[in-house]
Amino acid sequence: MNSNIKVAVAGASGRMGREVVKMVLDDPTLQLVAAVDRSNEGKDIAKLIGYDECGVLVSSELDAVLLQSKADVLVDFTTPHSVMANSRIAIANRVRPVIGTTGFTPDDIEELDKLCRENGIGGIIAPNFSIGAILMMKFAAQAAKYMPHVEIIEYHGDQKLDAPSGTSIKTAELIAANREEFRQGNPNETETIEGARGGLYNGFRIHSVRLPGVFAQQEVIFGGHGQTLKIRHDSYERAGYMPGVNIAVKKVMELQGIVYGFEHFID
Repeated sequence: MNSNIKVAVAGASGRMGREVVKMVLDDPTLQLVAAVDRSNEGKDIAKLIGYDECGVLVSSELDAVLLQSKADVLVDFTTPHSVMANSRIAIANRVRPVIGTTGFTPDDIEELDKLCRENGIGGIIAPNFSIGAILMMKFAAQAAKYMPHVEIIEYHGDQKLDAPSGTSIKTAELIAANREEFRQGNPNETETIEGARGGLYNGFRIHSVRLPGVFAQQEVIFGGHGQTLKIRHDSYERAGYMPGVNIAVKKVMELQGIVYGFEHFID
């Protein structure tokens, strides 16, 4: 295992960023060297999360702080609008990105993979770092071999910017790899209200629910003759993602190029 990995956190003042900071400070094999955010600039990041001062002050200048801190890894849970620029800056500084932000296109991933390989480093993009969610995806992919009729319902809070979620798209990709494409449902069905049947992916449907009071859940429903199978995962707090982020920070030190999906690290 790598020891003393130097970690920078983008979006360090945010709700996910604060959990990442806690995780890094609590792991003696990791060293927090930079905290990047547009808010709380100049404040000690540890004090913001209720810890004793650690000497790492929040900075809004990603490029400068990565160069100064000599970080090995940048953990980024910011927004789809800023994550590509952050990733390009990190890779240019030979800092390995571990990205939990969703909204990447295949072209985005291809670009970051090329940049990583040109700089001799690795990176990880994961729509979901929850080990339970990854197991849900793997179980769904296995079930699709035997029950190809499937729909996905994902639930998130009403502040989530992208729909469907990155987790549901990744689940759909894994299912599609084990299921021949065909259009489900009655061929003569009509939507009397547009969108009522959800988004169409590879012949099956993804439904996105956005409501206040919801954190993150996903249900994969399989239908067969005289039976249904439901595989569901519920996340209740952000700390549940941190064991997976911890694994990713350590695994990324061994990689070349971008690995898309945390499932590659769960056997």
